[in-house]
Formats: sequence, C-alpha cells, structure tokens
Amino acid sequence: MKKVSISHPILQQLSNIAERHRKEIYLVGGYVRDLLLGNPSHDIDITIEGSGLEFAELVARELRVKPIIFERFGTAMLMVGETQIEFVGTRKEEYLPDSRKPIVTEGTLLDDLRRRDFTVNAMAIRVNGSSTGEIIDHFDGLGDLERKLLRTPLDPVITYSDDPLRMMRAARFAAQLQFQLDPDSYDAISQMRERISIVSQERITAEFLKLLQSSQPSIGLAILLKTGLLELVFPEVHRLEGVDLMNVGGIRYAHKNVFWHTLKVVDNAAAVSDNLYLRFAALMHDVAKPKTKKFREGIGWSFHGHEEIGARWQERIFRRMKLPMKQKEYVEKLVRLHHRPMALVDDGVTDSAIRRLIVDAGEDLDDLFILCRADITSKDPQRVKKYLKNYDGVIERIQEVREKDRLRAFQSPVRGEQIMELCGLGPSKMVGILKTAIEDAILEGRIPNEYDAALAYLLEIKDEMMEVGKEVGNRK
Repeated sequence: MKKVSISHPILQQLSNIAERHRKEIYLVGGYVRDLLLGNPSHDIDITIEGSGLEFAELVARELRVKPIIFERFGTAMLMVGETQIEFVGTRKEEYLPDSRKPIVTEGTLLDDLRRRDFTVNAMAIRVNGSSTGEIIDHFDGLGDLERKLLRTPLDPVITYSDDPLRMMRAARFAAQLQFQLDPDSYDAISQMRERISIVSQERITAEFLKLLQSSQPSIGLAILLKTGLLELVFPEVHRLEGVDLMNVGGIRYAHKNVFWHTLKVVDNAAAVSDNLYLRFAALMHDVAKPKTKKFREGIGWSFHGHEEIGARWQERIFRRMKLPMKQKEYVEKLVRLHHRPMALVDDGVTDSAIRRLIVDAGEDLDDLFILCRADITSKDPQRVKKYLKNYDGVIERIQEVREKDRLRAFQSPVRGEQIMELCGLGPSKMVGILKTAIEDAILEGRIPNEYDAALAYLLEIKDEMMEVGKEVGNRK
C-alpha cells in the first residue's frame, strides 16, 4: 500500500471536519495526478460516498465561507483564500441498450473512478481515517505515470462515448504532460471522431486553447492530425499537411510540409512566450499557403499573398470557433506582417519602409519579432545564425528610426478636430483622408514628425484634395 503525505493546511482542516462528522473523503482527479508528479495545484477535488453537497455545506459553515452550489451537476465549490475546492458525491454510470448516454446514479468510490477519462486521473487518496494518505489505484495509474502513458480505465470506446470531448482532452493531456497516447485510444478516436459533432463549439475551443497553452503544443496537434480529429475541429490547419512534388526536365521540385513546419513554429513561440494568442498567430501564420500554392517552372513552388489571405481568414475562423473577437485584430496583424521584417534586411531599405513597419505593428512589434524568430525552423545551424543576425540588424534600424523620428506612439500631429475646424468640415470620410495624407507624408520622409510641419503640409494640400474628393463624389 503506497501512501503520500497530506500536509496541505486546508486538507488537514477537511480531514478534521470529516472525522468529526464520521465521513470518509478522498482526493481525486487532476490534483492527485499533479501531486504525485510533484506539481500540486490550487484546485482540489474532493469526493465522498454520499452527498457531496451536504458535506460542502458542513465545510462552508466551519470555515465560514460561502458555498457555490451547482444543483444540476450535483457539485459544490468553495474558495478558501486562493484555493478552490470542489465537492462531489461518488457516482456510477449504466448504459441501457441502444443508449448513447449513460444514466448517472449514486455509486461507490470504485464506480466513480472507473468512469473517469484516463488512468492517471482515476486515482484517489484517502484524506482522513487510519489510512490517511493511502493511494487507491484500481487501474494502474501509478504505472502509467511512470510509463508516461495516457490510457483509459475502461475500453476507450466506452470512455470516449461517455463524453466525446475526452478525445480532445487526450490530445491536450498528452501535450500538457508530454505523455504518449495508448494505441487503443488512437484506434478508438479514429473510429469515433465524428462523435465530436455532438459537443458544443465552446467546449471544443476551450480544450483546443488549453492544448495551445501547454509547453509543447505540437504533441497534441500531431495526435489530432493522426486520429483525423483535426479535420473536423480545425480544417484549415488540417489542410496544411502534405507535400506537393513536380518533376520538370528531370528536376524534382518539392516544398516543405507546411503542417510540420507550423508545429515547430508554434513550439518555438511557446518556448519563449506564454501569450496564448501569439501562439495562435504562430499556428495561423501560414494557414493560407495551400490556397495560394503555385508552381513556377524554373523557380519552384510559391505562396504569393498567403500572409494577406491568411489575415483575412481570421474573421471567419474566430467566428466559427467562437474565439474572443477582441483578439482577432492582434492575430490578423501578426499573420499579415510576419514576412515584412525579412523584406527589410537589405542595406538599401529606406527609412520610410522601416517607419511603415513600426506604425503598422504598433505596440505588437516585439511580438511580431518573436513570431519571425520562431518561424526559423531550418536544421542548418549556419542558416539559423544568419537569419537571426538579419533580424537583429532590422531591430537596430528600427531603434535608430524611432529615436530619430519620435515614432513610438505615432499618429498625425494635427488631430481630426483641428482638420475639421481648418477645412470647414463636419465628421466625414474626407477628415480621415486628410489625416492619412499627413501620416503618409511623415512615414515617407517628406515632412518631419512635427506639428508645425504637419500643419503647413495640411494647409498646402487641403484645397486640392477636397476638390478632388468633391469631383469623385459628384461622379458617383
């Protein structure tokens, strides 16, 4: 019988409360797994044979906190400082003939553990009594922790039928824990992948984002591809897989597999940043390459315009996946600009081109360069060194131009309200046109980024531009 120390102060309190009320309670789920891996979390799951709600209310009274009751799910939650504790009674599941959904009723601890997703999440630890700290492991979860293996407690077809989202969780936990997925699970997910259609998009997306937040997202993304699940949950990424070959005049032309390149870029970004939507932009940076792929004799494969098309696709992708729209512009920007810095490497690049990048990237310029560096996936160390040096050179130019032109928070020195006053205009499209003309003149180096110069330029161009605008309006 293997035991662990129950030293957490809150667990000591729960143990004392359970003893006084003659209840047996158990730690279960992810908290047990993470404790055994040496990574205890602030989220504690407690199960009890009987009513979890009743015990939660007892604990809430003694700890003088307010419980949050979820009657529909038979669970309760308490917040004690930074620690979240969830209580639930043990349950069992029974499948009736021709029924896809189980009937959930009160059950034993064994019943409860067997209905969980993976063996490493199907262990329990006694919190009170003479056997406090005893690990209850009916499905060899300890062995699977050592083997770094994700395996279902029951036949995987049954486990995944219970909740098809577990197919996504298999990929997520594999990436999060850096475990292998059991071959039987691969087979079951491949056979049952269409069942994901009964899961809400919100739950699928939440699981996908957790996968991206892992230390090595490529592990989970590869599982989604190999099981066929990726084609259903993110078809644009699924279409990146594959290599096209052409033989012309005895010369073999091939391009790199964009899917596996993309996974490497995502991992590279994840290694240096916890920014979830920077990682998402890394996943999206080449998403339109299959759409823009063309073969040019004597040159090879090209993907002209994939940055712009990929950026435009984000509106559709964000809406379908129910992602937070406030992040859309950020991802669009990084996808649209991710090739721009490399185009600025040459010594002959003008300050104007540098200014454009500074303004277009805005406050996300540093994130753009993280993505650009992550995009270097060559296996040739000398080539990697060369590319990194090129980016360092562009950053030096940016710093020089920023200091010279004071572009850190660039916008027209002459504001919209003043343009309306000087030109006799009300709020209109023409105000924006004049403001953009001033900004363009500054970015192209025709006038300095100073108020007096910008005002003089406005007074010089306003009559002609307004007349042209009026003529265009009349023709319409």
